[in-house]
Amino acid sequence: TRVNRIEGQIRGVGKMIENNIYCDDILNQITSIRAALAGLSKQLLEEHIKTCITEKIKNNDSEAVAELLETIRKIIK
Repeated sequence: TRVNRIEGQIRGVGKMIENNIYCDDILNQITSIRAALAGLSKQLLEEHIKTCITEKIKNNDSEAVAELLETIRKIIK
């Protein structure tokens, strides 16, 4: 649902640009999209930790924590 909403917002920005909508309005919409993407990233990271990383740790995957840290570094970059 979130992804579909974000996709719709992005299409909306494209239409706004095509229709020469006031730049400030477009920038505000882009800010909303960035916030939505940040929320999606947080949700996915939480699920990744609860499922994938937890499973890797249970299976003694020594790279699991390093992988998680690298993912977090990329997200907060």
